[in-house]
Amino acid sequence: MDLARALAVFGMYVVHLGPSTSNASGIGAWVRHLAEGRSSALFATLAGFSLMLIAGRLEPKTGVAGRQAKARIAIRAVILLVLGTVMITFYGDVVILASYGLFFLLALPLVRLGATTLAIIAAAIAVVGPVLAFGLKSLVTEPVKAAIKAYDPLAQLGGAGLLDLLLTGFYPAMPWMAFIIAGMALGRLDVSSGAVRRRLAVFGPALALFAHGASWLLAQLIGSVREASEMQGARGPGSSGMSKGLKGPGAMGDPSAAGDMMPPDTTGSAWSLLTSGPHSGMPFDIIGCVGVAITVIVLATTAIDRLPLLQRLAAPVIAVGTMSLTAYVGHFVLSSQMSGTFGASGAGVTAGPESQASWTPVLVFILGAMAFAWTWSRFFRKGPLEHLLDLATKPAKHIR
Repeated sequence: MDLARALAVFGMYVVHLGPSTSNASGIGAWVRHLAEGRSSALFATLAGFSLMLIAGRLEPKTGVAGRQAKARIAIRAVILLVLGTVMITFYGDVVILASYGLFFLLALPLVRLGATTLAIIAAAIAVVGPVLAFGLKSLVTEPVKAAIKAYDPLAQLGGAGLLDLLLTGFYPAMPWMAFIIAGMALGRLDVSSGAVRRRLAVFGPALALFAHGASWLLAQLIGSVREASEMQGARGPGSSGMSKGLKGPGAMGDPSAAGDMMPPDTTGSAWSLLTSGPHSGMPFDIIGCVGVAITVIVLATTAIDRLPLLQRLAAPVIAVGTMSLTAYVGHFVLSSQMSGTFGASGAGVTAGPESQASWTPVLVFILGAMAFAWTWSRFFRKGPLEHLLDLATKPAKHIR
C-alpha cells in the first residue's frame, strides 16, 4: 500500500510540475496522460483504505475501540479540512486536503459496513453522483453561489467553501466519495489472499477497459458526445499544470498570464455525462479511475509480496508512501519557494504551463522526496506531518 501511495504522489508531481499536455511528447505524453486524474483518484482510494486501518481492517472495531477509532478519524478530518483551507489560500483549488477532511467526515457513518455493502454504495455513487451533481450545478447560478459563500466561513477564509467541496470544486464530494468508499471496501478484503488478488486483478482492469472503452465508442458513434469530450479536454485540467491553480507571488508559473485553473465545464451539455475526461467527475471517469486504482493496488501488493528483492530496491519509494502527507504538502511549499531555480528558459517552475517543456522539476522533486523520506525513515517511524497528525489524535484514547 505504501508503494501504491508513493506512485500516487509521484503521479501528482507529474501533473502539477511537469510539462503541459500540449508540450509533452513521446513517453512523456503517455506518462502525463496516465497520471492525469488517475493519480489523485488513486490517492483518494488509498485514503479510504487507510480509514479501515483505523476503524478495523477485516472486522470493524466496536464498543470503546470503535468509538475511539471514529474520534481519531474525526480529528484527522478536521485537521485536514483546516490545513487544506489554509493551503488553498496560497496555492489554489488544486489542493485536495480540505476535500479529504470532508470525505472523512462523510465516511464516518459507513466504517462498520462490510465489503459488499461498501462496494454497492461506491458503485451507486459512481453512477448516480455525477448525474445528480450535473443537475444541481445547472441550478447553482452565480448569484446563488455568491449568496451561499457569503455565509460560508470556509469561503470567507479565502479557501474552498462548502459548496466547492460538495459540488463545484476540483474534487466534489458528490462523485468523489465513490473513490473513498471503494477504498474502504478494499480495506475490508483480505488483499493478502491470492484468491482475492486474482479476482481483483481481473475486476480492476475490466472496470477501466469498460469505462474508457464505452466512452470512446460512444464518442465515435455520437457526434454530440465527441464534441462534449473535445470541449471538456480543451477546458479541463488536462490542458495545464498546477500553476494555473496557484495563487500568490511565490507560486509556480504566472497566474496573471495563465488565469485561474478551473474544473471542466460540465454544465453545458448533458452529453458530457457520457465522457470520461480526467477530473470530469462523470460516471465513466469515476468507474475507470476506480478500476485503475484497484489495478495499481493489486500489482503493487503482489509485486512486493512475491519479489523480496524489489522490496529492498524500492525502499526509498516505499518510504515516500509512509509519509505521503509530508511529500504532498512539501511539494507545494517547496515549489513555491523555488521559483527561478530551474532557470528562465521555460524549462521549470518559472515558466507558464503552456511554455513549460522540461521534466527536470518532476525528476528533482521525485528524487528529493525519495532521498528525504528514506533518510528520515532511518531515524523516525513516521514522517514529520504524520507524526504531528498522530499526536493530535491522541486525545481520542480518553473516549469511553
